[in-house]
Amino acid sequence: MPCTSLDLPHLQRCPETDIDDKYGDLDSRTDSDIPEVPPSSDRTPEVLKKALSGLSARWKNWWIRGILTLTMISLFFLIIYMGTFMLMLLVLGIQVKCFHEIITIGYRVYRSYELPWFRTLSWYFLLCVNYFFYGETVADYFATFVQREEQLQFLIRYHRFISFALYLAGFCMFVLSLVKKHYRLQFYMFAWTHVTLLITVTQSHLVIQNLFEGMIWFLVPISSVICNDITAYLFGFFFGRTPLIKLSPKKTWEGFIGGFFSTVVFGFIAAYFLAKYQYFVCPIEYRSEVNSFVTECEPSELFQLQTYSVPPLLKRVLRWDTVSLYPFQIHSIALSTFASLIGPFGGFFASGFKRAFKIKDFANTIPGHGGIMDRFDCQYLMATFVHVYITSFIRGPNPSKVLQQLLVLQPEQQLNIYKTLKSHLVEKGLLQPSLKL
Repeated sequence: MPCTSLDLPHLQRCPETDIDDKYGDLDSRTDSDIPEVPPSSDRTPEVLKKALSGLSARWKNWWIRGILTLTMISLFFLIIYMGTFMLMLLVLGIQVKCFHEIITIGYRVYRSYELPWFRTLSWYFLLCVNYFFYGETVADYFATFVQREEQLQFLIRYHRFISFALYLAGFCMFVLSLVKKHYRLQFYMFAWTHVTLLITVTQSHLVIQNLFEGMIWFLVPISSVICNDITAYLFGFFFGRTPLIKLSPKKTWEGFIGGFFSTVVFGFIAAYFLAKYQYFVCPIEYRSEVNSFVTECEPSELFQLQTYSVPPLLKRVLRWDTVSLYPFQIHSIALSTFASLIGPFGGFFASGFKRAFKIKDFANTIPGHGGIMDRFDCQYLMATFVHVYITSFIRGPNPSKVLQQLLVLQPEQQLNIYKTLKSHLVEKGLLQPSLKL
């Protein structure tokens, strides 16, 4: 009698579905059964170790975190100064490193080194997904450049088909790599890879989409999360007494509340100073004639000073009847509020993940901080919110993008659109019927 999934296990055992004793029955594992990941080595520079050798462990960690935080912020400002392209490379580099850190945990925990092709397939899928997302970006924002290059025209025209074919090749390779007695483990790791891609690649793509809307939509959210991380840590370090959540015992209510107010004030002030400059507020466009990114535009009403009446309750305190603000400052309050109230849940999620697999940090890339993913767990959640916020409340029709799409069309199609638009303008009375262009 053939063995089926309906057979009773105490009557008959199916050898085809046995899981190797080396891995055990993963479905029946509890948290205590998860093997511990070996602790990462300490990568703190020897100079810092010697300079801080006389301090307690608590204060030593405080100084190491502080020095490395200032170093990272300085490098971030340097990359901003170097321009848009370097920021995109930074986002891509962070994405790859975060993917590497999460996937490495999977390799260690499930001891999957012996499985054929799996490490190669994980990176292959990362390449495929990046090809799909960045190809979409090239098609949207570099249309005039693509129009001049025949090879790129072919790649863009069949981009989605090529992307699907590449992914399908990886899918087939995964099926061919399945090994008897390891099926369940391999499917666990297959799912692990795809969830990691969802977290890292999709979110990093949204970060770049936000950047193209204007650098201010990139800087204010990211700096708000950074501000909240720093101020919540400081308030918690000096004043923290009340634990906030069991997943992160070091997080306190004092740090959470202090971080919230500090972040809202910081975001409001940062928005005021950044909204003054075209470089930060104008959408980023690629100009093929100069072969570079350009941030020149007439600032929208969002970045022009407006006069608002002060609410009666605040009028008595401030003794002001009106106040002049950039409308973006009001939006910055929403962004900062999310960064300080909801953003930390990305960190709590990461803490739960690390506790589930008995690790302190994702990696030891940054002394005192852990891995890159330890510092960007909240940023990915923030990127999604900003993208949704822009598409829901901010973004309107983009004439330059419409023009780029028109230029890609065939001459006959362009002529038909011209005739339709001319007829529409004549009906609206905006164009004389006899006028010839």
